Amino acid sequence: MAAPSLLRGTPLLRLRLQHQRLASALFKPPGRLTFLVAAAESSKPERSFSVNDKPSVLSAKDPTKYPRLDNPNYRKWKIKEAEILRDIEPIIYLTKEILHSDRYMDGECLTAEDEKAVVGKLLAYHPHCEDKIGCGLASIMVDRHPQFKHSRCLFVVRTDGIWIDFSYQKCLRAYVREKYPSHAERFIKENFKRGSS
Repeated sequence: MAAPSLLRGTPLLRLRLQHQRLASALFKPPGRLTFLVAAAESSKPERSFSVNDKPSVLSAKDPTKYPRLDNPNYRKWKIKEAEILRDIEPIIYLTKEILHSDRYMDGECLTAEDEKAVVGKLLAYHPHCEDKIGCGLASIMVDRHPQFKHSRCLFVVRTDGIWIDFSYQKCLRAYVREKYPSHAERFIKENFKRGSS
């Protein structure tokens, strides 16, 4: 009975010994410090530094320099990026809540308030809005995508009974391109998961 309990403790003992070796390597007495070379760089010779050598790392007295922040164009870009995000975040939040919460079941149409927001702030900017709406808009519905069954998306329900999906991401990209033309491509590249379609 004692043998199995000893075997169970072996990995813990091994882990403790490795931990002690690591701690002793990190906390050497003052005088000469030896920096351990990473396993990938084991072919390089080990270098020793004395405590009196000038450190190559920055101290608390030397704050980190971020050259991009000193660039006025970069600061202008960050300000513009924050403005665009403030503009589109409410509709992104609403859309994600509609798609990913229990607020709407599959096949359920949006409420009048949500539909007004989605049509006015998303669908109106879709590159193929007229084709999507077709003969007329009856409602907006949430359901599973016909090809990607695990994915929920928004559908335009037309007055003739046909319903067709639309991408809220495409709508947002088109909105950003229309409202912020000089910053759109950079914003889309840095803030959207997929390419700028």
